[in-house]
Amino acid sequence: MKQFLMKAIVLCGMSFLLACGSTTNTSSAPIVIAMSPDYPPFDDVTTSGELTGFDYEMGEWIFDWLNQNGYSYTHEWKAMSFDTIITAINADQVDLGISGFTYAEDRKVLFSNTYYDSSQVALLPSDSSISSLDDLYGKAIGVQLGSTGESAANELVAKDASTTVTSISDMGICVETLKSGGFDAVILDIAIAKNYEKSGEFKVLEEVLVDEQMKIIAKEGNTELMDAINKALDAFLESDAYPELLKTYGIES
Repeated sequence: MKQFLMKAIVLCGMSFLLACGSTTNTSSAPIVIAMSPDYPPFDDVTTSGELTGFDYEMGEWIFDWLNQNGYSYTHEWKAMSFDTIITAINADQVDLGISGFTYAEDRKVLFSNTYYDSSQVALLPSDSSISSLDDLYGKAIGVQLGSTGESAANELVAKDASTTVTSISDMGICVETLKSGGFDAVILDIAIAKNYEKSGEFKVLEEVLVDEQMKIIAKEGNTELMDAINKALDAFLESDAYPELLKTYGIES
């Protein structure tokens, strides 16, 4: 609980930028990368306030590769609430979102190549009697605001109006509410759900609500930057670092 409260405080209050890299960009402004550190093991924050997780380490690898292969970028990380990142990108407040984003038609951004195959599933208390997706109808469901899990849960509501969906900006709070009995289920990415399952307090419903793929996002029209990101991303996926990081964070495909 102490670590959870620290994460919540950091997410709400962290407005500073975490400077990374030592190369000189061709532009005076660094590339600003937004991440919502409430989605372990992809996006997390230590008790001392440092960003961590698979997405963070992948982002560091990408910019190291770019600066070793003819590019000259500086970059900074910015912790933000997940539901504000796309708005910040389109307002030119940040340049990239590396935070477990998956494709959705209503997300008006530029998407990178895929770096992880995922799916939306239901996380349940370990003693829950829910055993199928049909059992979710009429239940209280928690989701992260602005996520594809929110869209998947709302489809359940469309089929059964007695189902309730509550959207919360911090996934950690969603899971704590599930733990305390405030929700019957939480809809989220399978890798994150499996991470919570390891505690023994939760279980993951085997049926999948929707299959999807994780991608990096940028503003529509920012093709120069995204072309560079895709080159580095392709190199990352072919490198030894990719399976090593998957293993480190327990998210092997």
